[in-house]
Parts: sequence; structure tokens; C-alpha cells
Amino acid sequence: MPAVSARAAEERRAAPVQLERLFDNIAVSDDGRPAQADFDGAGASLSARDLAAAGWTPGRGLTVQGARLTWPRRQPGEPDNVRAAGQDVRVTGRGDALAFLVAGTAGTETGGPGVITYTNGTRSGYRLTAPDWRTGPLATKAVALPHINTPGGQLAERARLYVVTVPLVPGRPVASIRLPHAAGLHVFAVSVRTATRGWTGSWTTSTGGYTAVGPWTDRTLRLVVHTSAGGPRVRVRFDNTFAAAPVRIGSATLAVQASGAAAREAPVPLSFGGAGGVEIPAGAQAYSDPLDFAVPADTNLLVSFHLPGTVTAAPVHRLAQQRSYVSEPGDHAADGSAGAYTSQITSRPLLAGVDVSGGPGSVVLLGDSITDGDKSTVDANRRWPDVLAGRLQKQTTVPRYGVLNQGISGNRVVTDRYPGEGVSTDTAGVSALHRFDRDVLAQPSARTAVVFEGVNDLRWDTSAEQVIAGLRELAARGHARGVRMLAATILPCEGEARCTDAVDAERVAVNEWIRDGGAFDGVLDFDAVVRDPGRPSRILPVYDSGDHLHPGDAGLAALADSVDLRLL
Repeated sequence: MPAVSARAAEERRAAPVQLERLFDNIAVSDDGRPAQADFDGAGASLSARDLAAAGWTPGRGLTVQGARLTWPRRQPGEPDNVRAAGQDVRVTGRGDALAFLVAGTAGTETGGPGVITYTNGTRSGYRLTAPDWRTGPLATKAVALPHINTPGGQLAERARLYVVTVPLVPGRPVASIRLPHAAGLHVFAVSVRTATRGWTGSWTTSTGGYTAVGPWTDRTLRLVVHTSAGGPRVRVRFDNTFAAAPVRIGSATLAVQASGAAAREAPVPLSFGGAGGVEIPAGAQAYSDPLDFAVPADTNLLVSFHLPGTVTAAPVHRLAQQRSYVSEPGDHAADGSAGAYTSQITSRPLLAGVDVSGGPGSVVLLGDSITDGDKSTVDANRRWPDVLAGRLQKQTTVPRYGVLNQGISGNRVVTDRYPGEGVSTDTAGVSALHRFDRDVLAQPSARTAVVFEGVNDLRWDTSAEQVIAGLRELAARGHARGVRMLAATILPCEGEARCTDAVDAERVAVNEWIRDGGAFDGVLDFDAVVRDPGRPSRILPVYDSGDHLHPGDAGLAALADSVDLRLL
């Protein structure tokens, strides 16, 4: 009996508990009392004032990369995180990934292996790594704060917090996790990402930077978006990615476009947790509540949202190739007519996704300006992703997937154009490597991803070897999450100023590697589709938009028409 009692006591001690019960470190201090906290073992800490200014207040729910996390409900000077040392944590739910709100204090990236236990008793391993809170990349951070508190005074140095996801066994409910043993790895929150389950992405766009806008005060934006898949219910996503401050959406509506800013029928209100509007913290997202609204496939929608405050900078996708509208002062989200919408924009601020319920899932196209639709006809939806989506809707050989266009004009595989922090005039985005988790893995029910990038790297002196290494890493990261990974060959561009003979030789080397491959599950040989047979280093003139870099409408249609849908 004593042995049995001892074993039972040990099992009780080892039983997983909520993360908050394990908090053993204080990361947040009041600016006037920095000695309240010692996040890194050297007396430095996060500023409570900076967190509040970012909207990260105690107990606040934060959605980042599709995962719902809660900033610890603790006041400055109270334990608010756990140093990972093999603790067993109770975590429940069924989804595609575990999400951790983390930061490292080891001076470099830190991490280690952990274990996930499912309700049926099975287990799977994972590896969790956290960038350093003072030196980690700004391009992948969830939020950056402008100061660090120290006993000697406040430093004007950015502190970073990160959301990192790891895969789960699909469809298997989680019971608990064991954290890694990793010096300097701090965990503030953990949850199962469930936001992608049961939804198919119909439209999306990638945030290319955080730029000056307007300024808009008491204005309504009416953005025009083009659906791929349709469905009986809908939700809309706003992203405050890269932001330093919260943004307030006062109200929002959805309608099918008639023409211009006019709706076919009265716009339908969206809600957020039952409320008509929502405040989105810096770096976070907001999903509208599911709405019974029949979204047609291959149709323009109007997503209207009122900004009651003053917005001087916002997360933006610059190249929409679509006119959208800004109202005169007032909340005009419910207006069916176009009268109040007196100015136009050709970018997409804040709005990031439209999802429909059910469906077979999504195909994500990760690309640069060619995928973004540069040089295609404005307002005509002739980007190659649009043409591909139309093909899928008109056939029955494969599922009618949603098609998600994650092209950013100027984007590169391995180099950030936008640094990931601050107001910038560069809207070419962080690298494909740095945006892959947000723009591919976090998309609803992503089944297949197509990577069609590299020409911008090569034109700006990145070697073929570096591009190949980046593509190989993207393929491996997608495969680790169960995503089918396809690669498209890089198009020729002779005649464009930076497309020298040396660049073309590097392009040919990358394409040979893609074709010979093994890293990807399939190849879309776009180079072979549009190149001039008599001069393979240039685009066939009939497909050339005129700048020798981007195909025009005919060339973009040829790319989409060449895709073997069975590869998807």
C-alpha cells in the first residue's frame, strides 16, 4: 500500500496544470518601478505603459496568426510567464497547430523539444524555438515595444514578443503538452489554433508594409475584393500586422458589388464577438462572427468599415489592381448607394481575408508582382490567380478549392524589403521565409502552396545558391505541416534593366534545380510557358506587358491555363 500511495502522489504531482499556475518569472514592470521585474536575469523588463499603448493589457484576448491567445491577467510586478523547464501544461482543443506566445532571454534564439499528449493517450513530438527579446528579427515578431526598463533607467530599445506555432496531428484532440527544457525560453500563453477549421479561404491579400495613409478621421473605407470559392456563410478578417498601436473598426458591412461603390442589395452588418465594432491591438487580427450570407464564387464583394478615430498609418497591401473607395466624413458602411464615397484608393489597408464556411480548403499562391497582378488590367480580375480560380470553379475533376493570392510586388525569397517595424515607404514586404507562417500556414484549411518567387532576389544580387536554399527551406516547412508544396519556375526578363546575362544564368540555374528537384511535390514550368522559343532569355512578345518583366493579361492567362489542376 505505501508504494501505491507514493505512486499516486507522484501522479498527482505530475498532473498537467494551467500555464498560469506555473508562472515563475516577472517580465513586466511599471515604468516608475523597474525593480518590480527581472525578465532576463539582469534586471531588464518590459514596460507596462508600452504594452498598454499597444493594446496588450492584462487579460486581453489576442488573435495572432489565426490563434487565440490571452495576454496574462497579471499586474506589473506579478509573475506573468514561465521559464520552460519540462513542465506539463494542460492544453485542450482540436486544430492544426499549437501556438505559443514566447520570447527568449538567452541572447540568441533558444529552444528545444517538447511532447504533445492527445486525449486518446498517443503522443507526438514538437520543437519550440523563441527568438531573443532584444535581438530577434523584427520581421517575424508579433509586437515590438519601444522601450526596455532597467534598474538604471529606461532604454530606447525595442523589445520583441513572438507567436510561434508547431504542428499537431490532424483531427486529434489535445490533452496536455510538456514544455521543452530550454534556458532562457519564456512562455506567456499557449493555445490550440482552431480558427482555420471548417473554413475555406475565398480571398486574401498580404500585408506588404506599415505605411502612412490618409490621414483618415471619421471615414468609411469600401474595399472591393474578388472571391474565388463561394459558400453559405462568411467571415471577414482584419489584420493590424506590423502596427505599433491599436486600430478601431467602428462598424463593418458586407455586400455584393453592383458597380463602383454601389451595392447590389443593402449591405449586411458584420459583428465581432456580438459587438458592432472591434479594437484590434498592435500586431493582432480580428475575425468577424460567422454570418449567414451566401457568397457567390467569382464575384466582387464590397467590404465597408468605418474608422471613427484618426488613422495616420496602417498595414497596407499596396498594389490592388482594383479601385476601392473612401467616404466623406461619417459612418457610411450601411449605405447601399455610392454617393458618400467621394474618393478612390488603389491599395488595401487593414482588410486581409474573406472566408466561406465548409468547402474543400484553399490553395495558397506565394509570389511577387507577377502573382500580385502587376500590369494586368485594373478592375478586371485578370491576375493569374483569378484565372486559375475561374478554371477550378468550372470543372469537376478536382475539388473547387479557394485560391488565395499572397503575391506582393517586389517581394523576395530570402531578403526583407520592409524591415518589419515602423512606418515605411517600402511595401514589398518581409521575405517569403519570414512571412510563410502568417501568409501560408495560418490560412484557412491550406492544402497546397505554390511558391513562385526568386526573380527579385536574382535581380538584386542574391545568388542562385541562396535562392535555392530559401526555396528548399520553404518546401521543408510546408511539408512539416502537411501542406502539398509546388514550385513554379522563374520567368525570363531580358530587356529589363537589371536582367543582365549574369542574372539570366542564375535564373537558369534555379530553374534547373526546381525541375530536377525532389524538394517539391510538383513543378509548374511557367518559364517554358511564356519564354520566346527563339530567344529563351526573354518573354514571348505576345505575352509581354511591355516592360519585359511582367506578363500582360494574355501571358497571365497562359500561366493559369498551363496549370495541371491534378497537381493541386
